[in-house]
Amino acid sequence: MEALVSTPRSDAIDPTELVSDPKQLGCVPGLVWAFRIHDDGTADALPIGEPIESRHDGWVWLHLDLTDARVSPWLEALDLSRSALGVLLSRDPHQQLHATDSCVYGAIADLVRQIDGATDEFSILRFIMTERLLVSGRHHALTAPHATRTALADGERKLTHVAALLELLVEQVADGIDTVADDLGEELDQIEDDLARRSLEFERQKLARVRRTSVRLHRQLSGLRAVFHRLERQGMGDIKPSLRLAVGKLVQRLDSLDHDMLELRERGHRLQEELSFVMSEQINRHLFALAIITALFLPPTFVTGVFGMNTKGLPFTDWDTAFLCAMALCIGSSLAVYLIMRMRGMFRS
Repeated sequence: MEALVSTPRSDAIDPTELVSDPKQLGCVPGLVWAFRIHDDGTADALPIGEPIESRHDGWVWLHLDLTDARVSPWLEALDLSRSALGVLLSRDPHQQLHATDSCVYGAIADLVRQIDGATDEFSILRFIMTERLLVSGRHHALTAPHATRTALADGERKLTHVAALLELLVEQVADGIDTVADDLGEELDQIEDDLARRSLEFERQKLARVRRTSVRLHRQLSGLRAVFHRLERQGMGDIKPSLRLAVGKLVQRLDSLDHDMLELRERGHRLQEELSFVMSEQINRHLFALAIITALFLPPTFVTGVFGMNTKGLPFTDWDTAFLCAMALCIGSSLAVYLIMRMRGMFRS
């Protein structure tokens, strides 16, 4: 679980002075976790609820809970771009990515995380990145920041510059989507195997859920690809070296993942067509059986209708075996219809 928010402090310090100011940054309100990444790429977790020291080496990652009302005043007191703060504090669900010569900021979609792991729901991860500080925030617990935090805490990744952290966050977003896509692919495999053996109603509901999830994943992934493709076209030549993202590598990963998602959607579409075909066949078989039953019962119905007329001159009225004769006519007429239908091949598969 993510850590609780610390107590606020009003005398917030300009984050651009983290490398030179001997004072402390103070207790950050709404802080979920914090890391100091050193120049050699190693990372140290910073204690929650205690003042964060300003040091010359490395840079700091602050991950904030944006639902805390104290976060907004604290952020606005920092010497950051007003447009960047507007994106960070916004509730706009659209993905976006902006780059200036000294700042990269934006909002990207990520999978919501619960106690038992990632879900297939999305929320927005917002961030502002300067040379010595990366501030990220969210309104719901997300998968990518948690996976990035685990990677840093376990020493799995060494980040040589601040942009590497943002790249890692994007990679973790892609990994989360990829994991959900793999699970959907396994479900489609199971549907494919069970389609002819299990309840069609069950498979129809399961397939509908898989297709709905794949559409949602592809929609968010397309938005993420779009913002990085736009950044790639604009170029990052005017941005400081430490803020330059490996956009080409990220775009290549997202394009590959998008191709897999399109294949997954196409598989779901084909299975939906096959399921509809199987259901149509089942309906046709039921209608055929109903038509056969109707045809077999039509002659006996005619016979009983004739003998049910209240008129004089009906045959067998004076016979003691009239009932047996009428039943024989009913059975015989049905048998005759059956033999005619069989001779015409109506029962052949």
